[in-house]
Amino acid sequence: MTLKNLIKILLSGWLVLQLSGCGDNGKETVTPPPPPRATNVPATSPPSALKKNAVTAETREVYQWYCTQCHGLKGKGDGINAKLLTVPPRDHTKAYYLETRTDKQLFSSIQLGGLAVGRAPCMPSWGNTLDEKMIHSLVRYIRELCQCEAF
Repeated sequence: MTLKNLIKILLSGWLVLQLSGCGDNGKETVTPPPPPRATNVPATSPPSALKKNAVTAETREVYQWYCTQCHGLKGKGDGINAKLLTVPPRDHTKAYYLETRTDKQLFSSIQLGGLAVGRAPCMPSWGNTLDEKMIHSLVRYIRELCQCEAF
């Protein structure tokens, strides 16, 4: 094997790795600025007791802003970015899966991101963007979408 062939193989491998990420299609998009961030963001320690926070209009707005790009307007996993992702986003209307997950597990997935909890690596961590109260409320909203109950 010549040095030239080795370099070609290494560059090809590097290119494959770059293209096989979570689905960046290389197009830049212009998005409006996000809603204001929570000013009092707690540390990323796991919650000791999950509270049943009410789903409010603000909860729905936060879901629409941060979650629908992947999970879709109705939570069906069919958001505009879904087709670009290597791992399809979770369908929040499918109770058969979500009923196997506790509220604490859903909370941790939102707060820490998918990779941190052994799930989809494309799911970002929202713990530095959303406060614990809002994440609890989002968990309740997901329970509404799937029409399932928490453990």
